[in-house]
Amino acid sequence: METDRGGAVVLLSGGLDSTTCLAWALREGYTPTALSLDYGQRHKEELERARQIAQRLGVEHRVLRCDLAALGGSALTEEGLEVPKDRDEASMGADIPVTYVPARNTVLLALALACAEACGARTLVIGANAVDYSGYPDCRPEFLSAFEALANVATKAGVEGDGFQVVAPLLQLSKGEIVRLGAELGAPLELTLTCYDPRDGVSCGACDACQLRLKGFAEAGVEDPIPYRSTS
Repeated sequence: METDRGGAVVLLSGGLDSTTCLAWALREGYTPTALSLDYGQRHKEELERARQIAQRLGVEHRVLRCDLAALGGSALTEEGLEVPKDRDEASMGADIPVTYVPARNTVLLALALACAEACGARTLVIGANAVDYSGYPDCRPEFLSAFEALANVATKAGVEGDGFQVVAPLLQLSKGEIVRLGAELGAPLELTLTCYDPRDGVSCGACDACQLRLKGFAEAGVEDPIPYRSTS
């Protein structure tokens, strides 16, 4: 472990990427606070997984509520919109998918920023990935750089203090590299839930998130420790 690098707020969804980020923050010497958002997601079980992961890693866990479902526009929050299944990789990257939640990462980082300023942390950690990012515009380096600049002109700590940094340690890693990193860090991958359409804790195996996860484990040569309804 590195020397003490101070506090960090780590956005923790309960999935593979954010769990790896939390383990990474611990390895790097940060004192992390794990922050999860109940934003009206249909796959709400991920919040319980996040709680279990934070407990396993021995870090403080906070849950904030922000009802993005009231705004609509995403298959992750609207019952009437179907989660896409069995798409090939070319289709996943061809456009912005219906599972995109309008401005979600902007909202999540804004709440993480408020949490960080309130508790004295100066680092925000997010599991954004620009390689296997499934078409989401708010997982790109341009967005993260712009938000960091915003954080440092929109807050008291940014204007009067040392300022904030937004860190995305997985940004340029493939899913296979993320799996290997998570395994090396001892992240509790068996507790993670990546699926957009889980049932009774079992991942579907067919949505974009499941397919990218399965691809990553296959590339890493690591056995995925979670069950799936289907892997066809």
